[in-house]
Amino acid sequence: MQQFKALFLKEWRESVRSFKLLWIPLVFILLGISDPIMNYFMEDILKAVGNMPEGFMMTLPEFQPADLLMASTGQFQSIGLLVLIAAYIGVFSRERQNGTATLIYVRPVSFTAMYASKWMVASIIAMISAIAGYAGSMYYTALLYGTVDWMKFFAMLGTYCLWLLFVMAVTVAMSAAFNTSIAAAVTIVIISLGLFIDSLFGGFWSVTPWKLANYGIALLTDSVLLKTYWLTVLMVVGLTILSIVLGIVMSRKNMRQLKI
Repeated sequence: MQQFKALFLKEWRESVRSFKLLWIPLVFILLGISDPIMNYFMEDILKAVGNMPEGFMMTLPEFQPADLLMASTGQFQSIGLLVLIAAYIGVFSRERQNGTATLIYVRPVSFTAMYASKWMVASIIAMISAIAGYAGSMYYTALLYGTVDWMKFFAMLGTYCLWLLFVMAVTVAMSAAFNTSIAAAVTIVIISLGLFIDSLFGGFWSVTPWKLANYGIALLTDSVLLKTYWLTVLMVVGLTILSIVLGIVMSRKNMRQLKI
């Protein structure tokens, strides 16, 4: 426990000193507030831009609050996840490459505590960012379009935080398994390409980890079967645990890659 505490504080201080605790939540806040503001003022923006053909008319759809939260989730799933992966893909591999891990590995350090500390710090900052992003999105959505049921909103938020725990577990595990460039490529394939494939062919299956964020949004409109939702949650929890075990095993195996 003392090892975990010391390693956790080390990782936390590193994230604070590199301003990850500041700029990553800011990115999510900007992503969260962009859709409700842009959609609300789109007609005024088009009029201000001008250069429209004479007689041109554009009818914008009437958005519901859930539609704006769905749009914000789409921003988090594309840009936000790439930001998180880029920020934490090197937590293991960079330490091995530049030799700073030598100071840690020469001591009798628990690899479980090492992986857990890196994963927990990355997950905490990811969840803080998601909460900040959804708070910004919900504020402007409630201000401009109306509110949603708050219990359903918190259920959606909790679901997305669970998804982020899985994403960061995969990210840190790939960093433990490969060097930085390969780890980034593999993680993007697993997460981002997986989301893209699911968006194209996801109609053929209903239970898959890449649907979890969408099922969280569907809770707002009661448009998801609870059995399907809970099966997806269980699958994500299982894959998160598997990723953690893989990360611990690979961090121990790749200790020999250290530069002395």
